[in-house]
Amino acid sequence: MGKNLRIIISGGGTGGHIFPAISIANAIKEMHPDADILFVGAEGRMEMQRVPAAGYPIIGLPVAGFNRKNLLKNISVLIKLFRSQLKARKIIKDFKPHAAVGVGGYASGPTLNMAEKFGIPTLLQEQNSYAGVTNKLLAKKACKICVAYDGMDRFFKKEKIILTGNPVRQNLLEKTLGHDDAVRSFGLDPSKKTILIVGGSLGARTLNNCVMHGLNKIKDSGVQFIWQTGKFYFEEAKACIKQAGELPMVHTTDFISDMNAAYSAADLVVSRAGAGSISEFCLLEKPVILVPSPNVAEDHQTKNALALVNKGAAIYVKDADAENQLLDTAIQTVQDPEKLKELSNHIARLAFRDSAKVIANEVCLLAEKYKKEHEC
Repeated sequence: MGKNLRIIISGGGTGGHIFPAISIANAIKEMHPDADILFVGAEGRMEMQRVPAAGYPIIGLPVAGFNRKNLLKNISVLIKLFRSQLKARKIIKDFKPHAAVGVGGYASGPTLNMAEKFGIPTLLQEQNSYAGVTNKLLAKKACKICVAYDGMDRFFKKEKIILTGNPVRQNLLEKTLGHDDAVRSFGLDPSKKTILIVGGSLGARTLNNCVMHGLNKIKDSGVQFIWQTGKFYFEEAKACIKQAGELPMVHTTDFISDMNAAYSAADLVVSRAGAGSISEFCLLEKPVILVPSPNVAEDHQTKNALALVNKGAAIYVKDADAENQLLDTAIQTVQDPEKLKELSNHIARLAFRDSAKVIANEVCLLAEKYKKEHEC
């Protein structure tokens, strides 16, 4: 099948899994331009569009997540898992990878499990401060486990762990606009403090409710907002803005395509506590208020948030308390220069600047060793 390194990268489901996966692939290509990289994702999930757009081939598995509320629905999930295992087996046999990488998400389970059964060396990228069930199972046979937080030896064997941080979207470091120009690009006033509220591409109900119910408070605050609602909540948000009257201090959008500009404009960010987002805040030294989603496995977002809060690197507002506390806390914080500086300094200390390259190097070492030993 040729002399090139062949590497599978599997996972996805959310941008928090996909962006790091693509960053790792790009870093591998920088080291080995002739490497063949195949992605394996989940059918119908966002990776099936985002990965080809980044220039890589992808195959989808018919895998789905377990339904924790309605156990009867898991019969179909088990059938899909079985079919995914068979398809993953065929992918491994046909592609003959020298190494396989799991970045989390539904597809990584069947793919990495099958790779391990074929004796292919595997590397896991655990993004959160609390390891997920799938990675804990796969870790038993994994060669290397790249993590973003200290203390992960409570989940994995210490000798397998490499502290690398999480790769982020590479273009975030390409600062194209200064603060004032970035603020103007959203139709706002550079002389006023700006808060960016972002709940991911799909949006966050709690964060949106806080804004919609607090528009009068925002009017009187002297602070301006860039508000990403997510596509599911955009029409409702627009209706609330219309009913509230003139709100020149609020820029409302369903999706921000230029996150560079949004981060440059923001004096303070309000966000969920996904691992990928947190890594971006650390790298960009952004003061942040984290409102962890309660609707994730093992409540890992709360654990991610507390890992920062315990080091003075973020402010934490519980989801259940957000409607009463979040806007007041955000407005008060953004008007306190000393607090913003303190948060920025502390979060900067947690940044990893070459995560994708470090992980890619480990993947390539595994692949080269396997290729040499098996003469393939």
